[in-house]
Amino acid sequence: MADHHEDDLAAQRTEGFKVGEKKTLQEYQELDKDDEAMNRWKASLGLNSGEPIGQPTDPKCLIKSLAMVTAGRPDVVIDLSSPGAVDSLKNKPFTIKEGAKFHIKVVFQVNHEVLSGLKYIQVVKRKGIRVSKDQEMLGSYAPNTTHKPSYTKEFNEEEAPSGMLARGHYNAVSKFDDDDNNTHLLFEWSFDIAKDW
Repeated sequence: MADHHEDDLAAQRTEGFKVGEKKTLQEYQELDKDDEAMNRWKASLGLNSGEPIGQPTDPKCLIKSLAMVTAGRPDVVIDLSSPGAVDSLKNKPFTIKEGAKFHIKVVFQVNHEVLSGLKYIQVVKRKGIRVSKDQEMLGSYAPNTTHKPSYTKEFNEEEAPSGMLARGHYNAVSKFDDDDNNTHLLFEWSFDIAKDW
């Protein structure tokens, strides 16, 4: 599945941006201990609170669930820890009412080391033609601990297209990757734009 989506899902890069030097969790904790600004940054990442919960065999980043959130409607939640959940997404389309406003919410866990520059990239196609490509920067995160066992991030609000020409079936492919070009989740899914829910 990964190969034929690689070009479509290439992350947009900021010109002149260079990924920082990779450090272990202990190196981050020791870094500039007497620097107040650095200590505030480390605290914002949660680098010094609680015991790590990830196991050595766990992936660096585990996407636990995705949800489509629409005001006045129950959230549509996909529990990605269920066996086969990712594989079933392509063949079980969501229905989205034309013109509806919604946003995506993701719950994830970071293990072992600081995760730098987590981002979500999505390409949507209709009848094989790309109609949109979106990228959402989620940020950098310290490993989850007993104090904070997971992270939740809500994406920017979107509005579904509307009108007779917008209605129909769409295919999408999405991935979560980071500044080190690690892909943490890649999946295909589909949705239908309809006159009503």
